Amino acid sequence: MEKINILFVCMGNICRSPAAEGILKSMVDKEKLSDKIEIDSAGTIDYHAGETPDPRMKFHAAKRGYFLKSKARLFDPKSDFEKFDYLITMDNEVFSEIKNLDRRKAYQNKIHKMIEFSRHIKADEVPDPYLGGPEGFEKVMEILVDTCRGLLNRLKNDLT
Repeated sequence: MEKINILFVCMGNICRSPAAEGILKSMVDKEKLSDKIEIDSAGTIDYHAGETPDPRMKFHAAKRGYFLKSKARLFDPKSDFEKFDYLITMDNEVFSEIKNLDRRKAYQNKIHKMIEFSRHIKADEVPDPYLGGPEGFEKVMEILVDTCRGLLNRLKNDLT
């Protein structure tokens, strides 16, 4: 396998998916796997395209030592289905939307829910913290750190 390409997807690409991208990149760097794992994020709406992550998400990530540097972009079914090995969605709505964008059903096995990689946290999805307070962002960080660790374990198995 040449390189594993991961794409995290949420709605606006300014909270959950860039946080997952930043967390996993940090973990991958610490494991010295950056040459083997490529990570990106995207959103299903283009309202925030070109913006950096939400300042609240950046704050809560930085408290845990994760620094979010990506710019929001729209999911592109014409190229993203082909390019990425894992398309990892944050919630059930985005999961359904990405599955439906795969009109030929050629990439269904690449589409996953982030929560599938949970090691310790019981949840149905990664909730959207955008309209909530600080506790929502903390909860998202807790879920994402746990699930990114689980995902990294999976990726390391894929590489062997």
